[in-house]
Amino acid sequence: MQTPKTLFFVLIIIVLTFLSFTNTNEKELINKFVVVLDAGHGGKDPGNLGSGYKEKDIALKIVLEIGKQLEKVPGIEVVYTRKTDVFIELAERPKIANRVDADLFISVHCDSHTSQAFGAGTFVMAVKKSAQNLRVAKKENAVIYLEDNYQEKYKGFNPDSPESLIGSSLVVEEYLDQSILAASLIQKQIITKLKRKDRKVKQDVFWVLHATYMPSVLIETGFLTYKKEGAYLNSRRGQQEMAREIANGILEYKKTLNLGANNDVFVNTEEQSLENNNSQVYNNIKFKVQIAASSRKLATKAYNFKGLSDISLLKEGSLYKYFYGNTSNYSKITEMLTTAKKKGYSTCFIVAFKDGKKIPLSEALKTTSN
Repeated sequence: MQTPKTLFFVLIIIVLTFLSFTNTNEKELINKFVVVLDAGHGGKDPGNLGSGYKEKDIALKIVLEIGKQLEKVPGIEVVYTRKTDVFIELAERPKIANRVDADLFISVHCDSHTSQAFGAGTFVMAVKKSAQNLRVAKKENAVIYLEDNYQEKYKGFNPDSPESLIGSSLVVEEYLDQSILAASLIQKQIITKLKRKDRKVKQDVFWVLHATYMPSVLIETGFLTYKKEGAYLNSRRGQQEMAREIANGILEYKKTLNLGANNDVFVNTEEQSLENNNSQVYNNIKFKVQIAASSRKLATKAYNFKGLSDISLLKEGSLYKYFYGNTSNYSKITEMLTTAKKKGYSTCFIVAFKDGKKIPLSEALKTTSN
């Protein structure tokens, strides 16, 4: 009689062990944050050659170093558009990010100019026509001319007049807020930690950003045509430092975007305990789920927002931001966040308002609840 009992217990242990591994794998899959790193240019496209340096080589070394640092962080998956000196068509780069359903797309470049301009800047996709920032976009889009049958591949898009892409899709604009957030956090790291000249976060018209279906940022790490900056970016030290701060900016974005979003990887223990309290209601605080940002004003009707009702809007600068829900109950807003994601707003996030003004979510969660 002892043998069947022993076998029974052994089988139970095996089953429980299997379920434990299965649950762990499922949890890791759910919590995975996918970053696509794109080293600009490559192969027959050297990029700019300021001060005798090759943009394609410097961009690749920085990207590989960013990836090396991010791959040390649990829950992050890094995908590269290229890891060697090869030519990747411009249209293929965003397709790589779209195929892996990335959470963030980062394209790394080095700038050039006929003057002694210097400094680092970050770019997101423009949503309205502006002539002042098109210089960088024209330079980075010009690689299209190196491709075979580019007229057919890019459907008449003219790299010398990229304004045609502006405002062409609400889908692209849906990610603008998060793109600006990511760009701002990366820019802050580079400027404050490395003491580079701040060339700000700007909007420009890049094919590689237009064609991605996730928050996307293009980084101009500095000017190779400025001798001192070119030497810095061409050095091992410069590449490691730049990569470190870009990686830190990405990690900061990862934390900020998902704060309080029912995701164990991104929220701290205190905030998790708040989420688990179904009666958590906050005095003078209203929580909403931001689902989109657009340069166009849309009627806040369910047919414009995949069937979601209780939609409100807020104009900030040139953008209209659209929100789902309006409640002081934090547990309720996390349920609405889940609903919005199921409707297809995969990058939506919770925001907080106090007395009608937007405040950081972390600040709202520290206020006294009922």
